[in-house]
Amino acid sequence: MHELSIALGIVKIAEAEKAKAGAATIESIELQIGTLSGIELDSLDFAWPIAVKDTSLENAERKIDLVKGLATCMDCEQEFELTNVFDPCPLCNSYFKNITHGKELRVKALEVN
Repeated sequence: MHELSIALGIVKIAEAEKAKAGAATIESIELQIGTLSGIELDSLDFAWPIAVKDTSLENAERKIDLVKGLATCMDCEQEFELTNVFDPCPLCNSYFKNITHGKELRVKALEVN
């Protein structure tokens, strides 16, 4: 379960940003997670309380913005939605594509106090 190490990395980023801002607490954290990022949200939900225990994020509200997978076909230039990185273009069935959205994993915002 790599979601625990991901959650611990998020805690590390949040703690560093809180220190930079000179804040005492973190009120909320907003994450952007792509559907093609390889992160299982149920596993992240399970690991989250363990990772944030005794940190500034322990009582913070967590918001997750899911980013749908999008790609552009390199053969016919059709833009299409992806549910799996191996999906072909629905127009020409080509597997050559440029994935433009859906692999994100970032801390989008922190609300500190």
